[in-house]
Amino acid sequence: MEEYFKRYNEWLNNPIFDENTRQELESIKDNEKEIEDRFYKELEFGTAGLRGVIGAGLNRMNKYTVGRATQGLANFILKQGTQNKGVAIAYDSRHKSKEFSEQTALCLNANGIKTYIFESLRPVPELSFTVRELKCTAGIMITASHNPPEYNGYKVYWDDGAQIVPPQDKQIIEEVNSTEFSQIKMMSKEEAVNKGLYIQIGKEIDDKFIETLKSLVLNKEVIKQVQDEMKIVYTPLHGAGNIPVQRVLKELGFTHVYVVPEQEMPNGDFPTVSYPNPEDKNAFKLALELAEKVDADIVLATDPDSDRLGVYSKDGNGKYVSYTGNMSALLIAEYELSQRKEKGILPPNGALITTIVSSDMAKAIANEYGLKVYETLTGFKWIGEKIRQFEENNSYSYQFGFEESYGCLISPHARDKDGISAVMALCEASAYYKTKGITLWEQMLNIYKKYGFYREGQISIVLKGADGAAQIKSKMDIIRSNPPKKLAEFEVLEVRDYQNHTIVKSNGEKLETDLPTSNVLYYDLSDNAWCCVRPSGTEPKIKFYMGVKGTNMEDAEQKLSELTEAMKKVVE
Repeated sequence: MEEYFKRYNEWLNNPIFDENTRQELESIKDNEKEIEDRFYKELEFGTAGLRGVIGAGLNRMNKYTVGRATQGLANFILKQGTQNKGVAIAYDSRHKSKEFSEQTALCLNANGIKTYIFESLRPVPELSFTVRELKCTAGIMITASHNPPEYNGYKVYWDDGAQIVPPQDKQIIEEVNSTEFSQIKMMSKEEAVNKGLYIQIGKEIDDKFIETLKSLVLNKEVIKQVQDEMKIVYTPLHGAGNIPVQRVLKELGFTHVYVVPEQEMPNGDFPTVSYPNPEDKNAFKLALELAEKVDADIVLATDPDSDRLGVYSKDGNGKYVSYTGNMSALLIAEYELSQRKEKGILPPNGALITTIVSSDMAKAIANEYGLKVYETLTGFKWIGEKIRQFEENNSYSYQFGFEESYGCLISPHARDKDGISAVMALCEASAYYKTKGITLWEQMLNIYKKYGFYREGQISIVLKGADGAAQIKSKMDIIRSNPPKKLAEFEVLEVRDYQNHTIVKSNGEKLETDLPTSNVLYYDLSDNAWCCVRPSGTEPKIKFYMGVKGTNMEDAEQKLSELTEAMKKVVE
């Protein structure tokens, strides 16, 4: 009998698992492929936590896999002796988010760990802010970010408000992996409340979070100057951004904010989109229809947990055009840094943090404003780790950080991507440029003219299930063992392998990488180009990133197209 059938039968017959779970599993008894997918592996508690399809089974998000993760985290916290500092818990609009958050709290409470739990959905950046504000030992966000509706997830944050990184991540993973389902402790909500372990939070933290964001605005007066003429369309894509975004924009004085009515209310089915992701142009369909109707200056969307921001604005012909995550982040960076410099508040030891797959224009902008540049691996947790190191070493002053996947952070008030402050900063920037007689798109073009025509692209290959996981591993092995010498017209100058910690230059010289171990291959190419390959950490995908620099926009687009086609051939 296959191993996955043994696991399936154990779940069917073990009294630990409740009747609802058994009934769900009984319903698939004749579907071998489904049984295999649910039981061929355990839902892995990775370096960011859990993420998976909701349902009964080992490889699913359910109260048992969530309970096991929480019990493992509780064991770790108890060994650290920091249980009295408490854990903050928030959740977004996904199915089972509220139930998983409550279960998480009561499991921690049963282990004697105090929890601060929001009474309704909140965005990721507010959870990160809350961990810092309440001086918690950890934070947990129940979310699957921008994944399809059938997914949910469980992200763990440490006491600095950033997602867990080494050594905590590995130590927590060890605790989770050594925990049995039978060891999950639970407590009734009534008992937890009576013992002062279950503490509900909300308005007071909301007020502090919004006030903190408002204090970051650099030019409040420009908002008043254009408040009667500037029009903003916003969609929370049925997620957690709706209330905080509307509130902060209103309190800053933006009077014409139009929220897409069909997408305003939280809904875990995400009924108006196939994929609640602001990176996906299809997610903007209703927002763009509303923008045409009201003649909006800018069109904005945040994902369900509101850490990502997608942007459209009008070009010179009055047509709405999309911004990549790199473009919107660089636009915000240029505005924030130029204004801080103008006001004399840009420190001499400032730093900008980006990732190895984000636009190289970041380095040009940092150079313009005298900032030190740090590159990290993909994932905002590495940016959060750098901020903590700056503070511990009293070395650099964090000024801006971003990654190409539509996320940035304009100040260290939080330690994860913050779509709420990004909305605020972009609206402020748009107002500022409007007072100067230029649109946001014209400013984007000005940035290209100032720094160079950098263009970036990405392609993904989706490979689901057990077979897909094997194919992803196989493709990475093949690419790793056969490094290209040339991609399109670009010479490969060096190959960086972050899994094996090697840098091999075209002349044969070998060096060591200086970033943590990760299954990532990076190619530094001639003519200011680059590309990178890695499996996604949160989805069944292998991802390819490319970047070029052209003499003008057409030249950059042509180079990007050629490099993209060359990368596709690498995996055929």
